[in-house]
Amino acid sequence: METVHSTFLLLLFVPLTQQAPQSQLDSHVNYEYATGNSEEAKFSQDYEDKYLDGKSIKETETMIIPDEKSLQLQKDEVIPSLPTKKENDEMPTCLLCVCLSGSVYCEEVDIDAVPPLPKESAYLYARFNKIKKLTAKDFADMPNLRRLDFTGNLIEDIEDGTFSKLSLLEELTLAENQLLRLPVLPPKLTLLNAKYNKIKSKGIKANTFKKLNKLSFLYLDHNDLESVPPNLPESLRVIHLQFNSISSLTDDTFCKANDTRYIRERIEEIRLEGNPIALGKHPNSFICLKRLPIGPYF
Repeated sequence: METVHSTFLLLLFVPLTQQAPQSQLDSHVNYEYATGNSEEAKFSQDYEDKYLDGKSIKETETMIIPDEKSLQLQKDEVIPSLPTKKENDEMPTCLLCVCLSGSVYCEEVDIDAVPPLPKESAYLYARFNKIKKLTAKDFADMPNLRRLDFTGNLIEDIEDGTFSKLSLLEELTLAENQLLRLPVLPPKLTLLNAKYNKIKSKGIKANTFKKLNKLSFLYLDHNDLESVPPNLPESLRVIHLQFNSISSLTDDTFCKANDTRYIRERIEEIRLEGNPIALGKHPNSFICLKRLPIGPYF
């Protein structure tokens, strides 16, 4: 009887120990996995939130249709208008040109006059522009200038007082311009380059070079000179006069006719080729030279 009673009780409790539904088991497993990998789960959730938020924002932005006025404002901000020539001329020199340690580089910027220079400027390179004239005002109160280069401009005239007060100026380059004459030159000049111009002999005064006791290099080739400039200083080492219209020489051109013992010590090179002259017909013109000039002798 006791055995039957025990069996009956066991059958009553069996339904209470049945396996839980599959959905509950899955949630239990997922919960355990999530708690074991909390960082990964948090990152995944954050990524999804940000991605969805960003996608939502992007979709919202793409729906904005700017009106015509807004588009015009954006266009004006992105594409600035180019400065006019007047505005370009009025720009500060160190914006239009390059200023670096006392040097000013104004090359190929289409200026037609010398721009205002910083007072500490020592070197100005204004090559390949459209400058037509140089005046004394261009270099007023500029005591430190040592080198000026105006190669490849359209210079036709230079006022006589333009360089006379530049007491420290050593190198002056005026090559490839339209000059007909030379101005008064500063006393400490060591180099003058005025080749490829239209300078005639009458455009060089008799005393232009007389007092330039430091002049070492003189380049006057490819001009319209009919004769060698007079009173060339003893300091000259190189004289380029090739491709002019020089047709005659005198005993005093390079030497001293009254002093047969005179030797011109410093002259290293004289070029006279390309002139309508036979150098061999003027032997006394070179008697004081250590080296004969370059050019045709017959």
